[in-house]
Amino acid sequence: MNIGEASHASGVSAKMIRYYEEIGLISPAGRTASNYRVYDRDSVNRLRFVRRSRSLGFSLEETERLLKLWDDKARASAEVKAMALTHVEELETKIAEMQAMRDTLVHLAERCHGDNRPNCPILADLEGHPLRQTATAPRAGGDCCGD
Repeated sequence: MNIGEASHASGVSAKMIRYYEEIGLISPAGRTASNYRVYDRDSVNRLRFVRRSRSLGFSLEETERLLKLWDDKARASAEVKAMALTHVEELETKIAEMQAMRDTLVHLAERCHGDNRPNCPILADLEGHPLRQTATAPRAGGDCCGD
């Protein structure tokens, strides 16, 4: 099949297929006499593998390692499991970081009146002057929108 058909069958864009070939993640496709790329079922299966690996957040390097493990029929599944569990830990860290970002933005947005006045705790925080207030009330002098 040609690159468009391989793209459709695998769910990987033609541009990404060419990129994966360029960086050596997948083997270069065979060529026709007219120099068009030709892909077989094995190539499409590898592309599906790469797409799924990337959709789970594995890096290109991790995906390459997973492909090598997939190719090695004598592999021990322990290495694959260890990679997956390490990735889960990394995802949990990212989730915690994103939750902290979300909580900060919610906190700042709750303190912003969102009116026509220029003072804004969101912009003050981005500028490096975070809100200086207690949990119950802004400090004297007003660090909050509309104060």
